Amino acid sequence: MANIIRIHARDNVAVALSPVQAGETITVEGVTVTALEDIPQGHKIALQDIACGEDVIKYGYPIGHATADAKAGSHMHTHNVKTNLEGELEYTYCPDVLTFPASETPAEFNGFLRKDGRAAIRNEIWIIPTVGCVNGVVKTLAEQNRDLVSGSVEGIYAFTHPFGCSQTGADHAQTRKLLGALVNHPNAAAVLVVGLGCENLTHEQFLEELGDFDRDRVKFLTCQEVEDEFAAGRELLKECAAYASQFRRQPLPASKLVIGMKCGGSDGLSGITANPTVGAFSDKLCAQGGTTILTEVPEMFGAEGFLLNRCVSDEVFGKAVHMLNGFKHYFISHHEVVYDNPSPGNKKGGITTLEDKSCGCVQKSGSAPIMDVLDYAEQVKVPGLNMLYGPGNDLVSATALTAAGCHMVLFTTGRGTPFGAPAPTVKISTNTALYEKKSGWMDFNAGTVAEGEPIPDAAERLFRLVLEVAGGKQTCTEKHGYREISIFKDGVVL
Repeated sequence: MANIIRIHARDNVAVALSPVQAGETITVEGVTVTALEDIPQGHKIALQDIACGEDVIKYGYPIGHATADAKAGSHMHTHNVKTNLEGELEYTYCPDVLTFPASETPAEFNGFLRKDGRAAIRNEIWIIPTVGCVNGVVKTLAEQNRDLVSGSVEGIYAFTHPFGCSQTGADHAQTRKLLGALVNHPNAAAVLVVGLGCENLTHEQFLEELGDFDRDRVKFLTCQEVEDEFAAGRELLKECAAYASQFRRQPLPASKLVIGMKCGGSDGLSGITANPTVGAFSDKLCAQGGTTILTEVPEMFGAEGFLLNRCVSDEVFGKAVHMLNGFKHYFISHHEVVYDNPSPGNKKGGITTLEDKSCGCVQKSGSAPIMDVLDYAEQVKVPGLNMLYGPGNDLVSATALTAAGCHMVLFTTGRGTPFGAPAPTVKISTNTALYEKKSGWMDFNAGTVAEGEPIPDAAERLFRLVLEVAGGKQTCTEKHGYREISIFKDGVVL
């Protein structure tokens, strides 16, 4: 008999955990139907007759409506289901905040303690260019000075980008804010900031952005002001290495961890296996006093019912509504619809509408109270579950999570992707086939949930892996040297 799941008692569709053949009879929670056509893994099958215009219910929420009459046993996908989403909405705050007791068994990891009291899970030297014109210089500096990586210093990394000049207004400010946040990241034991000398993002502006900072930790190189930028850069990197070498790993409480949660290349199993596993992990870490951050605002559209009433106060609720409607306005102001999100790969994997994708995406939030809502490139201040303004784009949102202060990013995927954020990026497969096929990309298999492993057990496995990575175990992206940033922009390029 086929392996299928009805996620919520109100659902009028079920999801195939393995392929269902036409003519095959399936039973789930007392409902028996015969498949009228082949149902690929991750795709939906109607559990009852669904009339044209009637809502298709999954996760207990509408994920769209039927565009034609569908018999029980029909394949419900893009050919006969359409989104219900439109523009901005009004929301009413009806608090439903769970009491979240602290864990009775505090966990630890072996990390680095910074002078400001923050924890770090890596002890690296980061090279941050203030303008894209010096990208080649910073890459060469990182490559030519790897001999400085010794003792407790774990690497030298340059993060290139195309901005820092020819930008105005909000984009210019956003670039400055993002780069400043990366400079302040705890995983960067020391930082070399490299500028050209004539860019819009001036040295004085960047100093103002950084505010009060440790001048022993952060060094500056302006290429136009020196005869040999590589010789001058090496001397500064030597100083960075000397500063970074004073830190050693030591036992630290898990309450100091800040973990970002992200999905990409999602499929029909994402909201059933990997994302709920990450959600259960998030609850475990929050119970430890730690912090998790959820972003990808467009992939909250249609799933607001999972989130908004968990805000701990009217103030946080107001910030969440402003974030959601603000992002919808961003779409509409660019003459784009708010629901044109699922990619071709998403659809092939079984995701039909943005609501379908969103309801699966927000499973990563677990059930913890939402403690705060962060603006783009704003750094986390309140422990517990936070939401962060950012798009669904993998590189942009993973960079934003890093800038918010995430020590690592948990990245669930059903299709697979090799990229890595500046922070260690743990790739979590939604299905076992992907985990086995792309063993060089994947760090954790949540496909076992579809094969019968209880979500709490998978979450416990993931929690242990997170503590290991926090203690120095390299992720697949780190082993390959995959680390990139991408900066969110909206306006013109001069």
